[in-house]
Amino acid sequence: MNRSDFLKTSALAGATLITDPVQVRAFITRQPTQKYRTALVGSGWWGTNILRCAVQAGESKIVALCDVDTRQLQKTSDELTKLTSDRPKLYRDYREMLSTEKPQIVIVATPDHWHPLIAIAAMQAGAHVYVEKPISHTINEGKAMVKTARQTGRICQVGTHRRVSPHNVSGMDFLKSGKAGKIGMARAFVYYGGGAGQPTPDGEAPKEMDWNMWCGPAPLRAYNPAMHPRGWRNFLDYANGTLGDWGIHWLDQILWWTDEKHPRKIYSTGGRPIRKDSTDAPDHQVATYEFEGFTAIWEQRAFAGNTAEKTHPQQAVGVYFYGTEGTFHMGWLDGWTFYPSDPKKPTIHQDAQLNKPDDQNIAQLWANFLDSIKTNKPPISDIEIGHRSTNMALLGMLSMKLGRSVDWDGSQILNDPEANKLLSRAYRGEWQYPT
Repeated sequence: MNRSDFLKTSALAGATLITDPVQVRAFITRQPTQKYRTALVGSGWWGTNILRCAVQAGESKIVALCDVDTRQLQKTSDELTKLTSDRPKLYRDYREMLSTEKPQIVIVATPDHWHPLIAIAAMQAGAHVYVEKPISHTINEGKAMVKTARQTGRICQVGTHRRVSPHNVSGMDFLKSGKAGKIGMARAFVYYGGGAGQPTPDGEAPKEMDWNMWCGPAPLRAYNPAMHPRGWRNFLDYANGTLGDWGIHWLDQILWWTDEKHPRKIYSTGGRPIRKDSTDAPDHQVATYEFEGFTAIWEQRAFAGNTAEKTHPQQAVGVYFYGTEGTFHMGWLDGWTFYPSDPKKPTIHQDAQLNKPDDQNIAQLWANFLDSIKTNKPPISDIEIGHRSTNMALLGMLSMKLGRSVDWDGSQILNDPEANKLLSRAYRGEWQYPT
């Protein structure tokens, strides 16, 4: 008897133990695993990456796509037809989508300034949420997101996918094992080349786009082609520059390593001596974070690219952990490398294992998200973890705007009313700041 016949016979034998005809019929015609009604808000480049992983995991029925730009919607919808027979409805307003479709999972992949309101509304509507990093534009929005997740009992996973990348996991095990010795300092960095650039004139928003809704609770600025799509990260009304975009990934690695929940003092400086385009984020920035047991530094630069600083032929990014036994570099495309202080000991290295496109590990983070929904256990990148990592970036930006250091207790800035005002910001029009 071959394996196929054996399985059929075994199944029929199991069915003969059931005497009720209705139960026998149910056994023979068992339904496939129930799929989660899933919706995407923000159907751009990265949102499509997440959606692709959701489809490939096989446990989602895509019921809705939502974006204020119908060009983005159509592009994502067209790609989806290559992956699944699902035909989601298309929306421009997430509130209508939540009310009509009642999704069980909502992916929030909009520009940063929209993350809090959409994630909170989705959780309050009963959905579990996968929200992109940074979770918020200001710190108190993040507090409201954590509060909502706890009050509703919904799982909220943050898209810091390096928490599950195989080389990041093994590298963190190496660090926590003490093989690098006592770590006294960590330096996170992103160095990319670039130039001054040219200003881009403001213009009329494309007819396919609801620009007022795109701005949402943030200030209503004139439309500029440099903002959309993807360029918004360097406009401070809607994001927090390179520190908010890249910095959270590497500062999150530092928080993952340490037992300390937050820095106690933060100072940052930077500016725009080179960049002359239409953006307003700093073209270089340095931030220092004082912890009880070590010091962390963030450095970024968007000019003077060179081969001397590259950790990989294509990039210079990551975190250096400086320990008494050597220096450990946690990278991206280049995996991780440990350089012992003792020159007689060999360098230790592990290559990265990344998914295409865009060299990420969203699929593994999505699998953890689904497991958390089923078991009701906190996900690897729980909203509270993402909130702390986001705070690191936001506190750096806050210090730079103030022009002085701030003392932080994990919830508020100490003895500085002016600085505490920057933990929130006024919302525009009908939008209410979350509490």
